[in-house]
Amino acid sequence: MKFFEKSNLEQINVSDINGELPNLKNIKESKAVTIGKWLTNIIDNNKKVKPNSLLPSKPSLAYLLGVSTGTIQNALRYIEDLGYVESKQCIGTIVKDRNNNETQVRKLTSKRDITVNKIKKYIVDKNYSIGSTLPSVRQIAEDIDTSANTVRLSLEYLHINNILEHKFKNSDETGWIVKSLDFNIEEIENSTLVQKVEDDLKSYITNNLKVGDRIPAHGDLSEKLSVSIKTIHDALKNLIDGGILLAKRGRYGTTVLKMPNDNSVAIKKETSIFAPAPETAFYYYEKTQNHIKRMIAENYEIGQKLPSITELSKQLDLSPNTIRKAFHNLSKEGYLAFSRGRYGGTFVIDIPEIEAETYKWLAVNPKYTETYKS
Repeated sequence: MKFFEKSNLEQINVSDINGELPNLKNIKESKAVTIGKWLTNIIDNNKKVKPNSLLPSKPSLAYLLGVSTGTIQNALRYIEDLGYVESKQCIGTIVKDRNNNETQVRKLTSKRDITVNKIKKYIVDKNYSIGSTLPSVRQIAEDIDTSANTVRLSLEYLHINNILEHKFKNSDETGWIVKSLDFNIEEIENSTLVQKVEDDLKSYITNNLKVGDRIPAHGDLSEKLSVSIKTIHDALKNLIDGGILLAKRGRYGTTVLKMPNDNSVAIKKETSIFAPAPETAFYYYEKTQNHIKRMIAENYEIGQKLPSITELSKQLDLSPNTIRKAFHNLSKEGYLAFSRGRYGGTFVIDIPEIEAETYKWLAVNPKYTETYKS
């Protein structure tokens, strides 16, 4: 297994890509598949594109082709399934040397890998036969308790492997047909990157911190563990939900509530004065974030463009600055991306999971805790 350092990899720029751009009008397949085929042709025939080089960034490819970064992301996943590239967080998309298996980038089991197995089992359990049409993407997602976007990527993967075929009348939702039942339901490690980072954070806390200590900022942890800020956010949320960390407002930050190897469930005085969400007033930008998250989850797909700050400001009767703050926070959490130029705007790059509200902490001076308890 070979490991890569970004500084040692040659970066391919969009200016190095010669030839005609793909025609994305009046196509009978998804844009992601058409772009994927165009990229494989470049990898096969452009002499500047060599094994172990980095493809241009998603935003630059999106700008070149006039599509969303979400479409580019799906196209790259498509050619990764074909064996042309490997993706690696904090590095980019690396062109594989298909003659050398040792160049593969180490990766954990992905959500898509797990979902592919779930869909295979779904086909078997529901007794679908060859030629049967599967339910819509959203129905499958609901049935197997997985996000709709992950299901879409998994269906594309099964299409590449000749298990499903698609009648491209409504490629986002319906038209998936069982082509073959010649597949195995694999035994795979059900461990995602977030779960691995969660374990790494537990080790970091055990070895470096004590109860009451404040953990480093998301950005510092992202750099330390070589993963995205979004992955750090999701892993920390699991530790907060598990009672290991306590999230407070303002300068108090996120602190260690108990050590990871402490199995006690005693509630500490410093946590008991904080009210649950139904009894606590949210800041305006938090209300807006929650509203936008729900709006995305219920009405948008990856790659789609959100209304402008001005439009949302009028719709929600809030100041543009409040909307801008919410957009900024959702971008840091990995749900939104901004693009400039002719096709610019605010685009959805991940679908948030809508859950019951967790606790929202108020910044209260600890000296008032004893008074409150009495």
